Amino acid sequence: MNGKRVIYKRLGEAQGWKKNVILLHMDTSILDKAIVFAVKAHKGGERRGKGFPYIVHPMEAVAIAATMTDDQELLAAAALHDTVEDTDVTMEDIRREFGERVASLVTAETEIPIENVTEEESWHIRKQAAIDRISSASHDAKMVALSDKLSNARAIYRDYLQMGDKVWDLFRVKNVADHEWHYRGLARALSSLKGTSAYNEFEELISKLFDKSGSR
Repeated sequence: MNGKRVIYKRLGEAQGWKKNVILLHMDTSILDKAIVFAVKAHKGGERRGKGFPYIVHPMEAVAIAATMTDDQELLAAAALHDTVEDTDVTMEDIRREFGERVASLVTAETEIPIENVTEEESWHIRKQAAIDRISSASHDAKMVALSDKLSNARAIYRDYLQMGDKVWDLFRVKNVADHEWHYRGLARALSSLKGTSAYNEFEELISKLFDKSGSR
């Protein structure tokens, strides 16, 4: 039902209530399924350099997406967005379990690997491809992407507050100018989401990370 709220009455006398109470019920079945699926897919995985389970990141992405929409398929895609890129799950698995729309949203957020080169060598190509893909993506796909990117930016900024410029040593590509190029490109690609609290926070974190960096 994609987030449709069903309102119903419940007589609460058995609980000691003195009147009927209006409760809101949301069909979260596809999101519930996606969360369980993502937990299993990422089982044992650690967020690189963070020391906590990887599943924390997609769950944060779900929470961010929920500030923009109650669309349960979109929230499911946020939960699943890294399963194909980072685990043994295939896009066919996502399509079979969650349908074409969720699969298309996950596809839009899945980085395409480049063969026969190192991650460092292909970094700019992959990041530019992601920026281009997000720029032309649907509004729904952009919400999934922003949820992921804001979660990443929050993590970087938390580390930056503790480590300063040494935070960039945690990455394979260590030049801060490269990361500034990447994040400002993402902000432009996601600019149709301006006015949402998530986009406003994303812009603010980019400013905090890079505005005082000059051309380092």
